[in-house]
Amino acid sequence: MSTFASTPEPPYYAVIFTSQRTKGDQGYGDMANRMVELAAEQPGFLGVESARGADGLGITVSYWKSTQAIANWKANAEHRIAQETGKPQWYADDKLRVAKVERAYGKPMS
Repeated sequence: MSTFASTPEPPYYAVIFTSQRTKGDQGYGDMANRMVELAAEQPGFLGVESARGADGLGITVSYWKSTQAIANWKANAEHRIAQETGKPQWYADDKLRVAKVERAYGKPMS
């Protein structure tokens, strides 16, 4: 992903997923793309930003309007399948954090 998420004025929520990938794609790329598409269809989804280094360490931050929207996304059936597949197949390690964004600064988006 090469663009910043377009988020509203705070407050809103960030789900921060940090992961260390296993070797090889094993269908990861297609599933990751599908999860971004699916998340974008969910009520309360605001955007996503993602980066992964050559060493396999990645951080994906998705932005949400509310904690209920996050809970609904977590419970999504297709997303749950990706989560269950990801743990043993795609990630050597992972951590998820949820944070409330209270302030946001930066250049205006053009």
